[in-house]
Amino acid sequence: MNLEQLEYIVEVAKTGSLTKAAQNSHVTLSAISQSISLIESELGLSLFNRSRGLGAVPTPEGKAIISRASEVLMKINELREEAQSYSNALRGQLRIATIPGPMHLLVGVVSHFKRDFPNVKIEIFEKGPQEILDLMKHDKIDIGLIALSKNLIEKHHTLSFERLLEGKIVVGVNKQSPLLLEKKITPEKLVGQTLVLYDDEHIREFMTQFISTYGAVDILFVSNNTEAIQNAVKEGLALTIGLNYSFKGDGPHIIPLELESPNTAPIYYGWVLPEEKHASQLAKRFLNRLKFEL
Repeated sequence: MNLEQLEYIVEVAKTGSLTKAAQNSHVTLSAISQSISLIESELGLSLFNRSRGLGAVPTPEGKAIISRASEVLMKINELREEAQSYSNALRGQLRIATIPGPMHLLVGVVSHFKRDFPNVKIEIFEKGPQEILDLMKHDKIDIGLIALSKNLIEKHHTLSFERLLEGKIVVGVNKQSPLLLEKKITPEKLVGQTLVLYDDEHIREFMTQFISTYGAVDILFVSNNTEAIQNAVKEGLALTIGLNYSFKGDGPHIIPLELESPNTAPIYYGWVLPEEKHASQLAKRFLNRLKFEL
């Protein structure tokens, strides 16, 4: 027995019709019928007398059960309203800094959080990873979201890092690229391409290992200007290298292709704090929402 089933039997009793109850509940007629059958089977009694025209009249036992179900739903609504009153009371300022690329992942989460907690003021900044760490150190932000590989996590042993997403290095091409026919790109084929690269520690580390294994590559430019990189790829001037979740915000303009390389270890996008610091309750509330929605 669950709340959904209770809502259905109350709606059927109110409308006197399975069809109308299904319409009002925005579900199929079979969903209503199956739910009623399941709860009747669980309780061991019939809740409704049903006619061929799909009319439904509560049995004497059904009336008593449906009355109790209405009381339960009323209490649930009261509980939700009380919780909402606490939510609306949450207030304060939340300063969030993230590396460029995954910004699109935060938009929906921030929108939902702001809807539920309208008295919270939220500011979001796009910064490089080192700048995020500096801002965190000087209490200029409440949440820092960066990417770290296993090796870099071990190097930055003074940081507390909680993983939110696991990503991998992929190759970004434009939607007209003939490479889309390949589905995957081999390192040998990548060597023959022109690249534009984001100025990032992970990309530098990956390219250093790549070049030492497969040889030099043609790099058109390296920049921390994501728009310049995106334009170069969209215009077919070059390919780019990045994390798979970073390309999801580019829509159909830049398509990520898997790189067939045995040396591509996962890189994690997550929340970082200096070990000696603790997140505020407001930051923890947002991070819980972030973990749930990502």
